[in-house]
Amino acid sequence: MSEITTAAEKTTMPVLTAKDFATDQEVRWCPGCGDYSILAQVQKVMPTLGIPKENIVIVSGIGCSSRFPYYMNTYGMHSIHGRAAAIASGLKAARPELSVWVVSGDGDSLSIGGNHTIHFLRRNFDINLLIFNNQIYGLTKGQYSPTSEKNKVTKSTPMGSIDHPFNPLALALGADASFIARSMDRDPKHLQAMLLRAQAHKGASLLEIYQNCNIFNDGAFETFTEKGTKAEEVLFLEQGKPLIFGATQNKGIKLDGFKPVIVEIGKDASINDLWIHDERDFYKAQILVRMFDDPRVEGHLPRPFGVFYETDRACYEDVMAMQIEEAIAKKGKGDLDKLLKGSETWTIG
Repeated sequence: MSEITTAAEKTTMPVLTAKDFATDQEVRWCPGCGDYSILAQVQKVMPTLGIPKENIVIVSGIGCSSRFPYYMNTYGMHSIHGRAAAIASGLKAARPELSVWVVSGDGDSLSIGGNHTIHFLRRNFDINLLIFNNQIYGLTKGQYSPTSEKNKVTKSTPMGSIDHPFNPLALALGADASFIARSMDRDPKHLQAMLLRAQAHKGASLLEIYQNCNIFNDGAFETFTEKGTKAEEVLFLEQGKPLIFGATQNKGIKLDGFKPVIVEIGKDASINDLWIHDERDFYKAQILVRMFDDPRVEGHLPRPFGVFYETDRACYEDVMAMQIEEAIAKKGKGDLDKLLKGSETWTIG
């Protein structure tokens, strides 16, 4: 198949709508699950990409979120627990013209699939990874997950979890991800914007989505999603703009050395004193991903949402294709037997 679309092909492409990306399958999530909202936003965004449905692939692992391919009228694969990133990487290597999306949960991608996730990020395949983080194992009925907070009482931790939880975006930054962002299921416009940013990025994008499991972990993120608390608890990151938050936009973040502190605008500091967000600043991104304070603790920092970091780096599939072309140009047809035998051989007798 040729590249995704040519300019001429785009002019003749049918106009698609969200309904064109919905299947005839019954959506089988619990009523009230945050997955419904995420599915709706993905289906709304897809028609705006200008990519034919047959050139879009959704790959999932195992979990509630991993039913996603059944509900998207594109190509898709419901794969193996924790291995969605690995399978998607193989697909992208073989078919680089496809738009490949991985849908996974916090347990699927950060526990059994944690190793695959970090290597997918460092290799930098041009794939979009959506992690639905509900801080629980929902499909298997409510065990604690790698992102569950300490002292979390579940069926598998009746006395409270003693595990230290993963900070997914800090993990991604440590794996040299070239794009990391965070959104939430209950802010449709912001989620749509982040999906578009992830898709526009050339390289591995990781979008963490706070998703409410109303059956086994209801209200895990209500501090960040409810009208009464959202303005005081959420810091929306916008490129080139100061870090401002609060119900009346009267609070900001200022750096005291390398330490972020909350200031009252007009009293403690002016807008000119505030931290200006720069998505290309790797060092400040490390501070932002660590603004992960427990909202129950007095004097805590707000939780950032938006694009934390983006950088340009060669994609794995592109470099691999260049190597293959170079090898063919230099040596022509390869000799597999010779390659496997190598130079470390001995003749005995």
